Amino acid sequence: MAFYMPIAKHIASDLERASYVRKMFEQGEELKKRHGAENIYDFSLGNPEVEPPDSVRESFIRNAAAGLPGAHRYMSNAGFVNVREKIADSIGRRSGAPMKAGHIVMTVGAAGGINIALKTLLNPGDEVIAFAPYFKEYDFYAKNHGGSVVAVPTDGETFKPGPAALEAALSARTKAVIINSPNNPSGAVYDADCLCGIADAIRAGERKFGTDIYVISDEPYINIVYDGIEAPHVFRHFKNALIVNSYSKSLALAGERIGYTAISPEAADADAIAAGLVFCNRVLGYVNAPAFMQRVVAENIEASVDIAVYAEKRDAICRIMREAGFDFMQPQGAFYLFPKIFGDDEEAFKDRAVQHNILIVPGAGFGWPGRFRLAYCVATDTILRSRNAFIALAAEFKQ
Repeated sequence: MAFYMPIAKHIASDLERASYVRKMFEQGEELKKRHGAENIYDFSLGNPEVEPPDSVRESFIRNAAAGLPGAHRYMSNAGFVNVREKIADSIGRRSGAPMKAGHIVMTVGAAGGINIALKTLLNPGDEVIAFAPYFKEYDFYAKNHGGSVVAVPTDGETFKPGPAALEAALSARTKAVIINSPNNPSGAVYDADCLCGIADAIRAGERKFGTDIYVISDEPYINIVYDGIEAPHVFRHFKNALIVNSYSKSLALAGERIGYTAISPEAADADAIAAGLVFCNRVLGYVNAPAFMQRVVAENIEASVDIAVYAEKRDAICRIMREAGFDFMQPQGAFYLFPKIFGDDEEAFKDRAVQHNILIVPGAGFGWPGRFRLAYCVATDTILRSRNAFIALAAEFKQ
């Protein structure tokens, strides 16, 4: 008798390889119930501990109290025009591109933005390049819309992509290249020379295959950079480019699910892409980004959490990891550390970390085995209290 599976076979298969991040987060919740949250060092999820800026909270109060008629009704699937105009003006000032409201679509976070971008661009069988290590949900996002991810490894020390590796991976089926800088999980920032190399490789691929290849820049961490480093604007380096951004990290609004997708006005068929994004916002069921949150972010376009707080957290976790003897690259941006494991079995290493009440995410969850990710966007006290646990964990393997 055949075994009956009530859910789709491909979903059942995907569940087996679903996000390591979420698995570790759920395990952490159980451990906190058992041992008390103060005794668990949970570095699994990029869920900012910092609170939104005061200006954001003031906008919440002001908009909630305004009693504006129709404040909670539908609007254009692209979002409120005045909000999109403000975002377009901001991007235009930073990139030099002649942006207009029509180049912006408000989205349900960056995840919603990437999904509408891929649904708009991909035909069945198309390929999407991602630079490893990378956010593995990209695999499922591409699969959602008939495509697949081709992982291209970056430099093992700097985690920056090289043009030769990219050019070798391009094919007639390549439709998009996803750039994530500052990078999750490595903390690497792709500088101007790096972006120029990517652009040269893409142009060579377009000439070779007679196609247009689009860059999708996933930018939730674009403002979280350290030590005077600058993350260059992709519209200055790529013609066929889309920016996907959210306010999850820059304004610490991860749970509010508000972001946008921006199309370069120089992109081939920019108007058709814009129309496709709006249509896909609707047919994927997002319909439109949250009305209330659109008004809030419109009043805080240039606001930001205090980056110095993240710099202090980075320095604190780096001091501890150096003392424990871990090998890692100091992050240039975002709020993740990506050290090497001790030994050659990352599952065993992860399990030993759990024995010390440390929650980490193995590097295989980002397409880069042999390392692990720490999300140091947690309370500074949690970082400081984790010192003895990390030292004890490392000592086990050194012995």
